[in-house]
Amino acid sequence: MQMLMPEPQIFVERTLALIKPDVVDKEEEIEDLILRSGFLIIQKRKLQLSPEQCSNFYADQYGKVFFPNLTAYMSSGPLVAMVLARHCAVSYWKELLGPSNSIKARRTHPHSLRAIYGTDDLRNALHGSVSILSAEREIQFMFPEVILEPIPAGQRARDYLNLYVKPTLLAGLTALCKEKPADPMIWLADWLIEHNPNKPRVQHQITEEEHQGAVKLPGTLHML
Repeated sequence: MQMLMPEPQIFVERTLALIKPDVVDKEEEIEDLILRSGFLIIQKRKLQLSPEQCSNFYADQYGKVFFPNLTAYMSSGPLVAMVLARHCAVSYWKELLGPSNSIKARRTHPHSLRAIYGTDDLRNALHGSVSILSAEREIQFMFPEVILEPIPAGQRARDYLNLYVKPTLLAGLTALCKEKPADPMIWLADWLIEHNPNKPRVQHQITEEEHQGAVKLPGTLHML
């Protein structure tokens, strides 16, 4: 009976989290809850948006009755923007946040972050991206210097593993078996760092003119 191996996948996903102006003083407390919920904080910055920037960020809400109050609230003081990463980050962060209306959240999801820190439908303490596509757009808005590469999946993920990961890992495990170190995990970690195929290597070839110059000036130090 032939066993079917599961297809290799890459599980890391990113989402944007905002600690809104009225709860910035709870920053450390909220970050601790985020980390204890299994997220990594891979980017973080504190900033204050202008009303125009808030309008651009919430462009999909333009024309709604609450839009002026929303932009005024979000530009009323500094906020904390974070890029969170984990398996299914978008859906897990939305679940941790709870309903957008904090009053409703306290009735239906009393342990959610908006129930704990929010006040009402507008001042709901925290923001989260609603989808992977909106997360990419919002992360780029808050962190314009970040380069977001598409996460490979399916055949692209298999090709990446076969081309870049498996050959190096196989060579490392072969060397590990030959070496038989006392602490194989530490040894393998050091080996992988040293033999990382993406590690830049600078080579400098000495030309004949440089060699002659070095001979003529024995009192100087020639740097390679």
